[in-house]
Amino acid sequence: MGGATYFGVFALLLKQQRDDFSFTTRSRRPPRDRINCLLSFLYALVRHDCIAALTSIGLDPFVGYLHAERPNRPALALDMMEEFRPWLADRLAVTLINRQQIGPDDFKLREGGAVEFTDAGRKRVIKAYQERKQERLTHPLLEQEFRVAQLPFVQARVLARYLRGDLADYLPFVPK
Repeated sequence: MGGATYFGVFALLLKQQRDDFSFTTRSRRPPRDRINCLLSFLYALVRHDCIAALTSIGLDPFVGYLHAERPNRPALALDMMEEFRPWLADRLAVTLINRQQIGPDDFKLREGGAVEFTDAGRKRVIKAYQERKQERLTHPLLEQEFRVAQLPFVQARVLARYLRGDLADYLPFVPK
């Protein structure tokens, strides 16, 4: 229900290119419009970063607590990426559209109604994502500045400390 409400008003964030990036509901596998294509791709990038972070500190990314465990589904990585999706992936998608850094020519319609990136569009999004990961934010719990790229690794360590009992609570990263 929360996701439906969130995505129900997502299009209101768009100030530019509203006609080219119409959005009514979240669709995936396959994405049925440009925004869903962009969001799915950015979510895949965030998921990959979360899997790498969890694996690097010895946690199994496939054993989660919020997302159901299914074969070949990185449930813990999906759990962890929930705290990164709104301010990293969703915000970047809206920024790329509103600044017109990505446009309708960066997408193509496949047979059957699926939407995918052109090679140039995919490269443009990856470049913007990598640039975003170089920005610096202060971690509210640690009161230390990190590059965005380091935050999944920091949060994986916080999660491991919580699971070991070293911390009373797991505190998600919420940027200020």
